[in-house]
Amino acid sequence: MISDCTAIILTGGDSRRMGQDKANLLWHERSLLQHVISLVQPLFSEVIISVRQPRANICLPQVCDDPVHRGPLGGLLAGLAKANTAWVFLVACDMPFITPRVVEYLAQQRREHQAVVPFVQGHPQPMAGFYAQSCLEPLRALLHDASAKHSLRALLERLDTHYVAEAELQPADPQLKSFFDLDTPQDFAAAQTRQGEV
Repeated sequence: MISDCTAIILTGGDSRRMGQDKANLLWHERSLLQHVISLVQPLFSEVIISVRQPRANICLPQVCDDPVHRGPLGGLLAGLAKANTAWVFLVACDMPFITPRVVEYLAQQRREHQAVVPFVQGHPQPMAGFYAQSCLEPLRALLHDASAKHSLRALLERLDTHYVAEAELQPADPQLKSFFDLDTPQDFAAAQTRQGEV
């Protein structure tokens, strides 16, 4: 167990491209959110669900996005403020293939950095990353900077971020399926064909 870290599962997205609430999609005879909870709960001392509005039937702490600061940044802000640990691990509810070995490897890379994020297929993957409590001040500064782009990638540029190359992650996840997320019905259909790999 990664005892100095809280997992934050983001569930507050609009799911416009999916056309319905992704967290409630049926996956292995339970909701997608419940599936992701089951993947991360054994790894962390606490799991927090970041929501736009409180969700029923979730017996875990929930934090709501600030009405002004919504989206992934708002979820990270609320989760960091709620967590009682030095670190948080951010993951989206639509990432059903996240593997414990990948999470554990990323945790080992934290050292003195503020963020540890995979870099896969030419892009950072901030929705599967570790963030230190020291991110709070630069995160708040970013959100109050009207001229800045309010995105996780913009935040990473303001932090001491350690990017973990995909070659380092492949021993833990050869197909890098941990970073497959479900944005559209087509993504969901493709993911269902891969359920046997989980």
